[in-house]
Amino acid sequence: MLTHLKTALIVYAHQSQVSFNAAVRNVTMQELTEQGYRVIVSDLYAMNFRASATQDDIVGDLKNPELFQYGEETMHAWMEGRLSDDIVAEQRKLKDAELVIFQFPLYWFSVPAIMKGWLDRVLTQGFAFSLQKMYNHGVLKEKKAMLSFSTGATQTMFQADGINGDINITLWPLQNGILHFCGFQVLAPQIFWCPSHSPPAARTAMLDGWQARLKGLMTEKPLTFAPCEIFNLSFQGGFLLRPEVRKEQESEPFGLTTGHHLGKPLPPNNQIKAPPAGDSDTTADCRV
Repeated sequence: MLTHLKTALIVYAHQSQVSFNAAVRNVTMQELTEQGYRVIVSDLYAMNFRASATQDDIVGDLKNPELFQYGEETMHAWMEGRLSDDIVAEQRKLKDAELVIFQFPLYWFSVPAIMKGWLDRVLTQGFAFSLQKMYNHGVLKEKKAMLSFSTGATQTMFQADGINGDINITLWPLQNGILHFCGFQVLAPQIFWCPSHSPPAARTAMLDGWQARLKGLMTEKPLTFAPCEIFNLSFQGGFLLRPEVRKEQESEPFGLTTGHHLGKPLPPNNQIKAPPAGDSDTTADCRV
Protein backbone atom coordinates (compact mmCIF):
# COMPACT_ATOMS: atom_id res chain seq x y z
CA MET A 1 0.00 0.00 0.00
CA LEU A 2 1.38 3.38 -1.00
CA THR A 3 1.51 6.05 1.69
CA HIS A 4 1.75 9.76 1.04
CA LEU A 5 5.08 11.15 2.21
CA LYS A 6 5.17 14.66 3.56
CA THR A 7 7.18 16.87 1.21
CA ALA A 8 9.63 19.62 2.08
CA LEU A 9 11.17 21.94 -0.50
CA ILE A 10 14.50 23.64 0.15
CA VAL A 11 15.16 26.57 -2.17
CA TYR A 12 18.93 26.89 -1.84
CA ALA A 13 21.14 29.75 -3.03
CA HIS A 14 24.86 29.46 -2.41
CA GLN A 15 27.61 28.99 -4.97
CA SER A 16 29.73 26.57 -2.90
CA GLN A 17 28.96 23.02 -1.84
CA VAL A 18 31.37 23.31 1.11
CA SER A 19 29.90 26.53 2.53
CA PHE A 20 28.21 26.93 5.90
CA ASN A 21 24.89 27.31 4.05
CA ALA A 22 25.54 23.97 2.36
CA ALA A 23 26.16 22.43 5.78
CA VAL A 24 22.85 23.84 7.00
CA ARG A 25 21.11 22.45 3.92
CA ASN A 26 22.64 19.03 4.55
CA VAL A 27 21.49 19.01 8.19
CA THR A 28 18.00 19.99 7.05
CA MET A 29 17.88 17.24 4.44
CA GLN A 30 19.11 14.61 6.89
CA GLU A 31 16.81 15.55 9.75
CA LEU A 32 13.66 15.95 7.66
CA THR A 33 14.37 12.69 5.81
CA GLU A 34 14.66 10.92 9.16
CA GLN A 35 11.29 12.41 10.08
CA GLY A 36 9.75 10.79 7.02
CA TYR A 37 9.77 13.71 4.63
CA ARG A 38 10.46 13.53 0.95
CA VAL A 39 12.98 16.37 0.63
CA ILE A 40 13.35 18.23 -2.66
CA VAL A 41 16.19 20.71 -3.16
CA SER A 42 16.19 23.43 -5.78
CA ASP A 43 19.91 24.30 -5.91
CA LEU A 44 19.53 27.52 -7.86
CA TYR A 45 23.18 28.09 -8.79
CA ALA A 46 23.71 24.45 -9.77
CA MET A 47 20.54 24.66 -11.87
CA ASN A 48 21.75 27.91 -13.42
CA PHE A 49 18.28 29.21 -12.64
CA ARG A 50 17.51 32.33 -14.63
CA ALA A 51 16.83 35.32 -12.40
CA SER A 52 15.50 37.75 -15.00
CA ALA A 53 11.73 37.97 -15.44
CA THR A 54 11.36 38.39 -19.20
CA GLN A 55 9.17 37.57 -22.18
CA ASP A 56 11.04 34.25 -22.43
CA ASP A 57 8.93 33.01 -19.50
CA ILE A 58 5.88 32.87 -21.80
CA VAL A 59 5.37 30.29 -24.53
CA GLY A 60 3.38 31.49 -27.51
CA ASP A 61 1.88 34.84 -28.37
CA LEU A 62 1.55 37.69 -25.93
CA LYS A 63 -1.85 39.09 -24.99
CA ASN A 64 -0.58 42.63 -25.51
CA PRO A 65 2.62 42.66 -27.59
CA GLU A 66 2.59 46.46 -27.79
CA LEU A 67 3.04 46.89 -24.02
CA PHE A 68 4.67 43.97 -22.25
CA GLN A 69 3.40 43.67 -18.66
CA TYR A 70 5.10 40.73 -17.00
CA GLY A 71 2.54 40.09 -14.27
CA GLU A 72 -0.44 40.15 -16.60
CA GLU A 73 1.21 38.04 -19.28
CA THR A 74 2.45 35.36 -16.89
CA MET A 75 -0.95 35.18 -15.21
CA HIS A 76 -2.58 34.42 -18.55
CA ALA A 77 0.23 32.03 -19.46
CA TRP A 78 -0.27 30.16 -16.18
CA MET A 79 -4.02 29.93 -16.76
CA GLU A 80 -3.43 28.58 -20.27
CA GLY A 81 -0.48 26.28 -19.49
CA ARG A 82 2.02 28.42 -21.42
CA LEU A 83 4.70 29.17 -18.81
CA SER A 84 8.30 28.15 -19.52
CA ASP A 85 9.36 24.67 -18.43
CA ASP A 86 11.67 25.85 -15.63
CA ILE A 87 8.87 27.81 -13.95
CA VAL A 88 6.41 24.93 -14.33
CA ALA A 89 8.92 22.54 -12.73
CA GLU A 90 9.38 24.80 -9.69
CA GLN A 91 5.64 25.39 -9.34
CA ARG A 92 5.12 21.63 -9.34
CA LYS A 93 7.63 21.24 -6.50
CA LEU A 94 5.99 24.06 -4.56
CA LYS A 95 2.52 22.63 -5.07
CA ASP A 96 3.65 19.30 -3.58
CA ALA A 97 5.39 20.79 -0.55
CA GLU A 98 3.86 21.24 2.89
CA LEU A 99 7.02 23.04 4.06
CA VAL A 100 9.28 25.42 2.13
CA ILE A 101 12.64 26.55 3.51
CA PHE A 102 14.62 29.30 1.79
CA GLN A 103 18.32 28.76 2.55
CA PHE A 104 20.70 31.60 1.66
CA PRO A 105 23.31 34.11 2.80
CA LEU A 106 21.85 37.57 3.42
CA TYR A 107 22.88 39.87 0.54
CA TRP A 108 22.35 43.60 0.92
CA PHE A 109 19.62 43.08 3.56
CA SER A 110 17.77 40.70 1.24
CA VAL A 111 18.02 37.44 -0.69
CA PRO A 112 20.62 36.85 -3.43
CA ALA A 113 19.50 37.94 -6.92
CA ILE A 114 19.08 34.35 -8.11
CA MET A 115 16.63 33.64 -5.28
CA LYS A 116 14.79 36.90 -5.87
CA GLY A 117 14.44 35.74 -9.45
CA TRP A 118 12.91 32.48 -8.22
CA LEU A 119 10.40 34.46 -6.19
CA ASP A 120 9.65 36.85 -9.07
CA ARG A 121 9.17 34.10 -11.63
CA VAL A 122 7.70 31.15 -9.72
CA LEU A 123 5.14 33.00 -7.57
CA THR A 124 2.98 33.81 -10.58
CA GLN A 125 -0.28 35.69 -10.18
CA GLY A 126 -3.03 33.11 -10.18
CA PHE A 127 -0.75 30.30 -9.06
CA ALA A 128 0.47 31.94 -5.83
CA PHE A 129 -1.89 34.85 -5.25
CA SER A 130 -4.75 36.87 -6.67
CA LEU A 131 -6.42 40.12 -5.71
CA GLN A 132 -9.11 38.04 -4.03
CA LYS A 133 -6.71 35.55 -2.44
CA MET A 134 -3.91 37.29 -0.59
CA TYR A 135 -2.40 37.54 2.88
CA ASN A 136 -4.34 35.37 5.37
CA HIS A 137 -6.66 34.32 2.53
CA GLY A 138 -3.76 33.60 0.19
CA VAL A 139 -3.58 30.72 -2.25
CA LEU A 140 -0.75 29.00 -0.33
CA LYS A 141 -2.31 29.32 3.15
CA GLU A 142 -2.13 25.56 3.82
CA LYS A 143 1.67 25.60 3.49
CA LYS A 144 4.40 26.69 5.88
CA ALA A 145 7.47 28.62 4.82
CA MET A 146 10.48 30.15 6.50
CA LEU A 147 13.75 31.94 5.90
CA SER A 148 16.97 30.28 7.02
CA PHE A 149 20.01 32.44 6.40
CA SER A 150 23.49 33.42 7.42
CA THR A 151 24.71 36.96 7.97
CA GLY A 152 28.06 38.66 7.73
CA ALA A 153 27.10 40.77 10.75
CA THR A 154 26.84 40.00 14.43
CA GLN A 155 23.48 39.93 16.18
CA THR A 156 24.19 43.19 18.00
CA MET A 157 24.71 44.96 14.66
CA PHE A 158 21.09 44.13 13.75
CA GLN A 159 19.53 45.41 16.97
CA ALA A 160 17.40 48.55 17.11
CA ASP A 161 20.43 50.39 18.51
CA GLY A 162 22.94 48.58 16.28
CA ILE A 163 24.56 50.02 13.20
CA ASN A 164 22.41 47.99 10.75
CA GLY A 165 19.13 48.71 12.49
CA ASP A 166 16.35 46.39 13.66
CA ILE A 167 16.39 42.97 11.92
CA ASN A 168 12.59 42.93 12.20
CA ILE A 169 12.43 45.82 9.72
CA THR A 170 14.88 44.08 7.40
CA LEU A 171 12.72 40.95 7.31
CA TRP A 172 9.32 42.63 6.91
CA PRO A 173 9.39 42.93 3.07
CA LEU A 174 10.43 39.30 2.63
CA GLN A 175 8.19 37.71 5.24
CA ASN A 176 5.11 39.88 4.94
CA GLY A 177 5.40 41.28 1.44
CA ILE A 178 6.23 37.96 -0.26
CA LEU A 179 5.58 34.90 1.90
CA HIS A 180 2.57 36.06 3.90
CA PHE A 181 1.17 37.91 0.89
CA CYS A 182 0.95 34.55 -0.91
CA GLY A 183 -0.75 33.07 2.14
CA PHE A 184 2.11 31.06 3.63
CA GLN A 185 2.06 30.42 7.36
CA VAL A 186 5.44 32.02 8.09
CA LEU A 187 7.56 30.32 10.70
CA ALA A 188 10.10 32.35 12.65
CA PRO A 189 13.35 32.71 10.71
CA GLN A 190 16.46 30.72 11.53
CA ILE A 191 19.30 33.24 11.64
CA PHE A 192 22.92 32.13 11.73
CA TRP A 193 24.79 35.16 12.97
CA CYS A 194 28.20 35.75 11.40
CA PRO A 195 29.36 32.13 10.91
CA SER A 196 32.32 33.19 8.76
CA HIS A 197 33.85 34.99 11.75
CA SER A 198 32.91 32.37 14.33
CA PRO A 199 35.20 29.59 15.61
CA PRO A 200 34.50 26.00 14.48
CA ALA A 201 32.89 25.08 17.81
CA ALA A 202 30.44 27.96 17.49
CA ARG A 203 29.50 26.93 13.94
CA THR A 204 28.95 23.36 15.11
CA ALA A 205 26.72 24.66 17.90
CA MET A 206 24.71 26.63 15.35
CA LEU A 207 24.14 23.49 13.28
CA ASP A 208 23.23 21.45 16.36
CA GLY A 209 20.74 24.10 17.43
CA TRP A 210 19.12 24.08 14.02
CA GLN A 211 18.86 20.29 13.99
CA ALA A 212 17.19 20.41 17.40
CA ARG A 213 14.72 23.01 16.19
CA LEU A 214 13.87 20.96 13.11
CA LYS A 215 12.62 18.14 15.33
CA GLY A 216 9.66 20.27 16.42
CA LEU A 217 9.50 22.73 13.54
CA MET A 218 6.07 21.80 12.20
CA THR A 219 4.47 22.17 15.63
CA GLU A 220 5.69 25.76 16.03
CA LYS A 221 3.20 28.60 16.06
CA PRO A 222 3.65 30.85 12.99
CA LEU A 223 4.42 34.54 13.18
CA THR A 224 1.38 36.81 13.42
CA PHE A 225 0.33 39.37 10.84
CA ALA A 226 -2.60 41.76 10.59
CA PRO A 227 -5.49 39.93 8.87
CA CYS A 228 -7.37 41.32 5.88
CA GLU A 229 -10.56 41.54 7.91
CA ILE A 230 -9.39 44.56 9.89
CA PHE A 231 -8.93 46.64 6.74
CA ASN A 232 -11.43 48.26 4.40
CA LEU A 233 -10.70 46.18 1.32
CA SER A 234 -11.86 48.64 -1.30
CA PHE A 235 -10.28 51.36 -3.39
CA GLN A 236 -12.89 53.77 -2.03
CA GLY A 237 -11.78 52.92 1.49
CA GLY A 238 -8.12 53.03 0.54
CA PHE A 239 -7.45 49.54 1.97
CA LEU A 240 -6.93 51.31 5.29
CA LEU A 241 -7.32 50.02 8.83
CA ARG A 242 -10.97 50.17 9.81
CA PRO A 243 -11.74 53.15 12.10
CA GLU A 244 -13.10 50.93 14.88
CA VAL A 245 -9.90 48.85 14.86
CA ARG A 246 -7.74 51.97 14.94
CA LYS A 247 -9.84 53.17 17.89
CA GLU A 248 -9.26 49.86 19.69
CA GLN A 249 -5.52 50.19 19.13
CA GLU A 250 -5.22 53.68 20.61
CA SER A 251 -4.55 52.39 24.12
CA GLU A 252 -2.04 49.73 23.02
CA PRO A 253 1.62 50.48 23.79
CA PHE A 254 2.90 49.02 20.50
CA GLY A 255 1.81 49.00 16.88
CA LEU A 256 0.06 46.00 15.36
CA THR A 257 3.06 44.69 13.45
CA THR A 258 6.48 45.81 12.27
CA GLY A 259 4.82 47.34 9.21
CA HIS A 260 1.56 48.48 10.79
CA HIS A 261 3.29 50.40 13.56
CA LEU A 262 0.65 53.19 13.67
CA GLY A 263 3.36 55.62 14.69
CA LYS A 264 4.09 53.69 17.88
CA PRO A 265 7.06 51.61 19.01
CA LEU A 266 7.39 48.40 17.01
CA PRO A 267 6.04 45.28 18.70
CA PRO A 268 9.17 43.53 20.02
CA ASN A 269 10.53 40.68 17.88
CA ASN A 270 7.44 40.74 15.64
CA GLN A 271 9.33 39.25 12.68
CA ILE A 272 11.68 36.88 14.50
CA LYS A 273 9.58 35.22 17.22
CA ALA A 274 6.05 33.86 17.33
CA PRO A 275 3.95 35.01 20.29
CA PRO A 276 3.83 32.59 23.22
CA ALA A 277 1.44 29.68 22.86
CA GLY A 278 -1.94 30.51 24.33
CA ASP A 279 -1.40 34.25 24.04
CA SER A 280 -4.90 35.70 23.88
CA ASP A 281 -3.85 39.30 23.32
CA THR A 282 -5.91 40.61 20.40
CA THR A 283 -3.02 42.76 19.23
CA ALA A 284 -0.85 39.70 18.78
CA ASP A 285 -3.56 37.39 17.51
CA CYS A 286 -5.21 39.99 15.27
CA ARG A 287 -8.58 38.24 15.30
CA VAL A 288 -11.79 40.19 14.79
